[in-house]
Amino acid sequence: MPARYVFAETWELPLSPEAVRDVLVDVEHYPRWWPQVRAVARLGEDDALLVCRSALPYDLEIVLHAVSRDLPTLEVSLGGDLDGFARWTLTPTPSGSRTVFEQEVVVDGLLGLASMLLRPVLTWNHRQMMHGCREGLAAAVGSG
Repeated sequence: MPARYVFAETWELPLSPEAVRDVLVDVEHYPRWWPQVRAVARLGEDDALLVCRSALPYDLEIVLHAVSRDLPTLEVSLGGDLDGFARWTLTPTPSGSRTVFEQEVVVDGLLGLASMLLRPVLTWNHRQMMHGCREGLAAAVGSG
């Protein structure tokens, strides 16, 4: 049974939108700064396969296809274990940037079935992944 998830987060970062964009579009290097992204394989100029694992002992294989790499909006379509999109909107602020993350996905198979009982746990797992993203992104941009 398919299950739909919608996630949104807004972060204020003391970093320029351009600096944040440069790190986010460099997908091959995600494992260096995003602990929950375990591996990345480039599949073409606009495509990559990510293997992700957050707090739960379950790997997700996600195929990303770049839709937009231009500010203010970065967007990828998602395939593999998730079907949908992820979008970053980066806008300048007096102290750096506002970073808005939006994701809408449908999961099927075992993950869809698990969602019937474990939706709160899976949502928590996603929050853990995004916490790792925020911390790692700030460190990666700050050190770059």
